[in-house]
Amino acid sequence: MYSRTPFRLTRAFAHACPCRGMTLLELMIAVGVVALLATLAFPAYNDYRDRTRTAAIVNDFSAIEIALNARRADTGQWPASLAEIGWTRTDPWGQPYEYLALSNANRGQARKDRNLVPINTDFDLYSVGPDGRSAPPLTAAHSRDDTIRAANGRFIGRAEDF
Repeated sequence: MYSRTPFRLTRAFAHACPCRGMTLLELMIAVGVVALLATLAFPAYNDYRDRTRTAAIVNDFSAIEIALNARRADTGQWPASLAEIGWTRTDPWGQPYEYLALSNANRGQARKDRNLVPINTDFDLYSVGPDGRSAPPLTAAHSRDDTIRAANGRFIGRAEDF
């Protein structure tokens, strides 16, 4: 019969599973690979977050527009504020949505494109974006990150894309 001594078992086990730690060089390479992957993934994640925020705003704009059109059909005029239709939700950055019913009296406050022509004829609806600031012309630095409704609802997106 063949039998092994405890010495041979221990030695055989030591060759099968060398229990030693990583060297400093191996650790630095592993950290470098993780840092490289994080550097590549971070912009993609930020882009994903921006797209989901814009999608949430587009959904809100659609719901607001339906409520505004229903109110106009009932009363014959646009409401003075979003509170009149019961809208209390905020944009993804926690700011209230901006709304302006366009009439001859307040046409000068309307949002304007690069040619300083109003972007809507019925009402303006927009989110001031992550910086929380905006200005009527879309070319202003504070307005470029706004999400707007333009061309009477045919365009909804970032002001810099309009």
